[in-house]
Amino acid sequence: MPQLSEDTPWRIDAHGDRCLVIRFGEGIDVAVGKRCAAAAAALRDAGIRAVSDIVPTFNTVAVHYLPARFAANTSWRNLEAEIEHVLNAADLDAAAHASNVIDIPVCYGGEYGPDLADVAQQLGISTDDVIALHTRELQHVFMLGFAPGAPFTGVLDARFALPRRATPRTVIPAGSVGVANRQTFIYPNASPGGWNIIGRTPLVLFDPLRQPATTVAPGDSVRFVPITEHDFTNWPQA
Repeated sequence: MPQLSEDTPWRIDAHGDRCLVIRFGEGIDVAVGKRCAAAAAALRDAGIRAVSDIVPTFNTVAVHYLPARFAANTSWRNLEAEIEHVLNAADLDAAAHASNVIDIPVCYGGEYGPDLADVAQQLGISTDDVIALHTRELQHVFMLGFAPGAPFTGVLDARFALPRRATPRTVIPAGSVGVANRQTFIYPNASPGGWNIIGRTPLVLFDPLRQPATTVAPGDSVRFVPITEHDFTNWPQA
């Protein structure tokens, strides 16, 4: 299997008979994540025949396709060649791919962030310092997953290299903001989960009747902004 290098900055592998996965690197890295988002955007713009969905993740882009829509006498190898052509023509590191910046208001602590004090204890700092660290820098949206509109963002300060909770909660309120493994995750709807919950946003992250349905998208940057409980309770909804 070919390895990634400066001459081969990605690798394409077949996964089953309806998906090709383009790998740009390993682990969680903002530069790699940005290339994945840029590649996904370039492939969407290309409108390649038979492609049914394009899904960027931390270090890969999944290209789902429908073989029945292939042109006569072609196969997934032809699709692979089209993907290569699009990626070679795209400047995946260009400044033109600068992301949107989305402000995410968060009410930290109390009933909104029941794990804030525990996170502060694990980090060896105050709860105010946890909030300051969490809001200090823009965070990259790597992917949406687990639930519709649910973003995985990062990469947080190394002190946030925390495991998820040993015992997941059976119900976490919609909008809850959790941290683990140097990432932030936001629950768009009430659901079970094991992240360390430090706050909650009043924003609706997913609405199928809205266009676009999601508040953030892969490739965006988010800025977490502290708000008061009063702000949270009276936050206007679109």
